[in-house]
Amino acid sequence: MFKIKKNSLNKLYAAIAEAQTLYIPCNVNGKPNFAVWGEGADVDLASLKTVKSAKEVFFPQCEDIVSFKTKGKEITVIDCRKESEDFVVFGVRACDAKSFEILDKVFLSDPVDTFYKTKREHGTVITLACSRPEESCFCSAFGIDCAEPSGDVATYFSGEYLYWSPKTEKGLNLTNSLKNLLEIANDKDNLALENEQKNIREITKKLPLYGLDLSKWGADDLLEKFNSEKWQELSSACLGCGACTFVCPTCQCYDVRDFDKGNGVQRYRCWDSCMYNDFTMMAHGTPRPTQMQRFRQRFMHKLVYFPSNNGGEFSCVGCGRCVEKCPINMNIVKVIKAFGGEGK
Repeated sequence: MFKIKKNSLNKLYAAIAEAQTLYIPCNVNGKPNFAVWGEGADVDLASLKTVKSAKEVFFPQCEDIVSFKTKGKEITVIDCRKESEDFVVFGVRACDAKSFEILDKVFLSDPVDTFYKTKREHGTVITLACSRPEESCFCSAFGIDCAEPSGDVATYFSGEYLYWSPKTEKGLNLTNSLKNLLEIANDKDNLALENEQKNIREITKKLPLYGLDLSKWGADDLLEKFNSEKWQELSSACLGCGACTFVCPTCQCYDVRDFDKGNGVQRYRCWDSCMYNDFTMMAHGTPRPTQMQRFRQRFMHKLVYFPSNNGGEFSCVGCGRCVEKCPINMNIVKVIKAFGGEGK
């Protein structure tokens, strides 16, 4: 394990950015979000959660796919992908790091999404332990330890230092390129880190959503859940705004659109939401015409359909963003509890 003083972090950012693009939480328009680091960037590693999750570096909100140039009857197809350069994403929390594994199951399964695959191959993930988990967090319900995040490199704040622990070959390669800035940690540092992790876990156990019971969810009783009368009541106040899907680190729905540029067409994809009434609209209409059906689809997918197809793994990481952002305070926690998921 290695360490670096907090007051030297700008040197660390500059060294990484000299060789690769560095994405890091920055205050942009007063809100923390992942952005490209540059001199003078307002880095914010103190805020627990960015507004949008780190998934955007691998699965952008809007992404050009291909262009078509026209000249008379001649059509030229232009591959416009630019994601082949190496990059680093720094400050990823444990919940967001886990979300990458869930997205991998979607985008790296046949047929493989080559846009996503290329970014995953070229991206190095540096995670950051959550020193102060918040009341909206419930990652522990999904077996995530926010005191020991995964990633290519795991980092931790304790005292005046940032501790740095490489976990993969990518992490080791990045660490080796930064050895002139990193000090080797000693036994005292290891003890300090163990105490920090212990404190984080103690805070986690005191959170109001700790012990959220998922035993009533999963692949079993699909029809019983699907046909439950509870969905009507739960969805009655839903606005269908889609805020929950846009802040969610595991939502992967997107739409593909064409934009006429006059002398050609730009095809791109952009995030979409199963909560919208035109989602998956076909010639005959939409397969889920009511808000109740769309509401049910969102939570059945995360808590029943996805685990039934992925060895029991849920499509939620307990980040709590939907808990914080829903304008009518309806979220996945309330759905879980409505079907018997009270705290243990």
